[in-house]
Amino acid sequence: MIRWLLLCLFALTTLPADARERPDPRIQIEAAMDDSADGWNRGDLDAFLAVYSDDPGTSFTGSKGVQLGLGPIRARYAGNYPDQFGQGERPKRTSLSFSYREFQLIGTTHAHLIARWTLTPAAGGEVKTGMTSLLFRREAKGWKIIADHSS
Repeated sequence: MIRWLLLCLFALTTLPADARERPDPRIQIEAAMDDSADGWNRGDLDAFLAVYSDDPGTSFTGSKGVQLGLGPIRARYAGNYPDQFGQGERPKRTSLSFSYREFQLIGTTHAHLIARWTLTPAAGGEVKTGMTSLLFRREAKGWKIIADHSS
C-alpha cells in the first residue's frame, strides 16, 4: 500500500507544472459557459460574448445563415435580442441556462461541446429551447468558442 502511494506521489510530482496546475478542460469550458449565461441574465452583452474568440474566423451559424467575426456576432445578438441587451426597461428579458450533453476533447488545444440551451421569460410565457454545438480552442485567455452552430 505504501509503495502504491509513493508511486502516485512520484507520478504527480513529475508531471509538467502546467499539467498539474490546469484543471480539467471540461470543467473550465462549462464554467466559461456558465459565466456567459450569467452575462446574458444580467443583460451584459460583452460578458455574454466573452466566451467567444476574437479571431476573425470565429463563426456563428443559425437559421439565418453564418456570421464571421466577433463584431458581426455581437451585432446579431444586439439586433435579435433588444429586450435583453437594450437600454431602459426590458419587460421581455429572459434567463439563459445550459444543460451539457456531450463533451469531447480533440487533442490538447480543441474541444467539442454539445448542450441544450433554454431561454425562460422573466415575466412568464413560452420557454424556448434548442441545441448548440460548440467548437472551443485553448487560447492565452482560456477556452474560447471558435465555431457555434445553434438551433
